[in-house]
Amino acid sequence: MNILVDINHPCHIYLFKNFISEMVRRNNHVIITAKENKSILRLLQLNNISYIGMGHSRDGILFKIIKQFKDSYKISKMSKKFKIDLAIGVSISIPQASLFSKYKSIMLDDDDDSVVPFSTRFAHPFADCIMSPDVLKGKRKRKDTIYYAGYHELAYLHPNRFTPDPSVLTEVGLRIDDVFFIMRFNAFKAHHDSGAIGLTLDQKLNLVKILSSQGRVFISTERDIEPELLNYQLTVSPDKIHSLLFFATMFIGDSQTMTSEAAVLGVPSIRCNSFVGQIAYLEEEEHKYGLTYGFKPENFALLIVKVHELLKIENLKEKWKFRRQRMLDDKIDVTAFMVWFVENYPESSRIIKEDPDYQYQFK
Repeated sequence: MNILVDINHPCHIYLFKNFISEMVRRNNHVIITAKENKSILRLLQLNNISYIGMGHSRDGILFKIIKQFKDSYKISKMSKKFKIDLAIGVSISIPQASLFSKYKSIMLDDDDDSVVPFSTRFAHPFADCIMSPDVLKGKRKRKDTIYYAGYHELAYLHPNRFTPDPSVLTEVGLRIDDVFFIMRFNAFKAHHDSGAIGLTLDQKLNLVKILSSQGRVFISTERDIEPELLNYQLTVSPDKIHSLLFFATMFIGDSQTMTSEAAVLGVPSIRCNSFVGQIAYLEEEEHKYGLTYGFKPENFALLIVKVHELLKIENLKEKWKFRRQRMLDDKIDVTAFMVWFVENYPESSRIIKEDPDYQYQFK
């Protein structure tokens, strides 16, 4: 089978890297297209993934729309050149380009329709198949969506797929039992981030002051870090971040993805942005499994209270390890499910619609 995978965000590399290696191992021909920003290219290199560049995007909604049309056109041309049978991705380009191509398109989308209206309007109607976490049941306009018991993050952080490497601790001057915190700050530059806000500089500094009195603080940012926080900048290679996160005492930031990554690794996590209360998978991780907490920016004082509350809990990580296992007991190995679904598509779609519990063999 000739398969195209489209990458337009660093987290998509993690989402698809195990899928790509599995499909190649099974003698499929996989073509990867990728947006050429610095973070994506670095991760592709670290994971030894060959790709076809799609150019660099610019800030601003008009530039993003223009690039979107260009990307869809490029993928349509490439699909004919490489005789693509099926294309998969999170991007809008995959379903749009399928209108002018013969391939089947599968779109993975873990966001609520209301949070990504652009994708809902301009991608969902054109995809042959949409795959989403089952927490989104009842929140999709597409009634034929394929729902699975998992999160995007469980495609690469499920215990079947990820084993933390403790050597990363030595790299940053830590020991296994040291108290340390990871913080992550978003740029909010995506098309669906219009009007969204996260932590202010003063709030970040306030948190750093509290946390640094308890242990080491490491900060990761999507864009350039503020000069006031430069001394805390995380310098480890990006392919090691999840190992470091696994051993962290706590995660705090305004990033959706890294908050969920911490949660599925069993690390207490707190996020602060204007999307709180709107993201179904994070709401489930918070209210069903107790793995994470969300606060809107105007409720920052309550966030501080929660930080102090968590810091006082004895055996904090052991309690979260138990909560994590309860979540894992309910979920599947998302990569294993994706591999089976793609290899057997469209028959796999019929099977899951008729028997949703079939997926639980991919534990």
